[in-house]
Amino acid sequence: MSIEQKVNYQLNKFPIIKKVVKRVYQLGMYAISKKIKSEGNIIRLSPNDCKHEYFFGYYDKSPWDKTDRYVLCMKANDTWSDVSPREKADILLIDTQLNDDNPEKYKKIAETRSWNVQQGCMLQWLGPDYSSRILYNDFRKGSYVSVILTLDTMEEKVIDAPVYTVSSDGKFALTLDFSRLYNLRPGYGYYNVPEKTKGLGLPDAVAIWKINLETGEIEDLLTYKNFADFQPREEMLEKNSVHKVNHIMLSPNGKRFMVLYRWFNGQRKYTRLVTCNVDGTDMYVLSDDDMVSHCFWKDDETILAFENKHKIGPGYYLMKDKTQEYIHCWPQFSNDGHPSYSLDKRLIVTDSYPDRARIASINIMDGDEKKSENNIVAKVFAPFKYDNDTRCDLHPRWNHTGDKICFDSVFEGHRGLYEVKIN
Repeated sequence: MSIEQKVNYQLNKFPIIKKVVKRVYQLGMYAISKKIKSEGNIIRLSPNDCKHEYFFGYYDKSPWDKTDRYVLCMKANDTWSDVSPREKADILLIDTQLNDDNPEKYKKIAETRSWNVQQGCMLQWLGPDYSSRILYNDFRKGSYVSVILTLDTMEEKVIDAPVYTVSSDGKFALTLDFSRLYNLRPGYGYYNVPEKTKGLGLPDAVAIWKINLETGEIEDLLTYKNFADFQPREEMLEKNSVHKVNHIMLSPNGKRFMVLYRWFNGQRKYTRLVTCNVDGTDMYVLSDDDMVSHCFWKDDETILAFENKHKIGPGYYLMKDKTQEYIHCWPQFSNDGHPSYSLDKRLIVTDSYPDRARIASINIMDGDEKKSENNIVAKVFAPFKYDNDTRCDLHPRWNHTGDKICFDSVFEGHRGLYEVKIN
């Protein structure tokens, strides 16, 4: 663990002081650092429009359709003043084969009123073909919904619940309470509906639902108490502890899912990585080392995650589900990022948060996790305007062919959607 990480850990107990110290440190380091705007074979996918903000969302979905021709993108007015802006955002379909002056290149196909700057509106192509239908979350008639839009006919199918993670065959999804998430982690929730569990540290309420996208049926799956009662720890049971779930991700075959179960005791945060069958059975604590963040299923039995192992320290770990077997990958990475595998599993991509010079990078590694080399394919500057909860994480995502990475960035002074080619 670096000196900066140790200081950051101690300052977590004093959030206001941490914010001031962090900004003073950032300004000082930036002042003495080499200045760059961008490096790499980077191409802008979004319009050359400095008056609006363009981005896609999270790292666990691809904006490309199956042909790698069409790209989904969100368009907003402001993504730096609020983490969950109280105005609608447009959903665009970008035809990458058309010239910029062609009016059909950037086509508005929908709009959403439930979105945030980190994960957007869960916009994605719907399987199994990933070419004819898209899915996104919205707020309509006083409730959160998800919308399945058939592009050829522009026909909508409205589901009476928002989605978080969707099966690869497009038949079902899992979701959580976006209103509770908004109050406990605003950059990942939606503001539109008041939280029904507000003020309750450990609600006797549903935490995860299962949604049948074909029938619209919604099924209660797990409660907060189901998580708290499973192999409980002393810190969970403290009187003032506050509990939530976040970052649900289905396995490729759709039979199991992982979820981050988090609880807070004051400023102290604990995180468990839990896996479970999609019917709520066979729960397993895969990681219980207090800190785990971004994860990705390599296959149906293996998960890559960034965490802080008590005996080793922070880094990426490849773990076998329902076991305590793991390997430490790429020891040169001790800072968090957003990892994912190309579809053929030949390569792995992850990003970094801005360093002392406000430079974030995109790294490519071999699909064999035992190989320690990494190749930096892009570097981009992060202006101070985008920081803290309204920061612009790169969230790198693969295309289907595996020769391009798409990412969000603000190196041109506003959010934009970009790609970098992989040799």
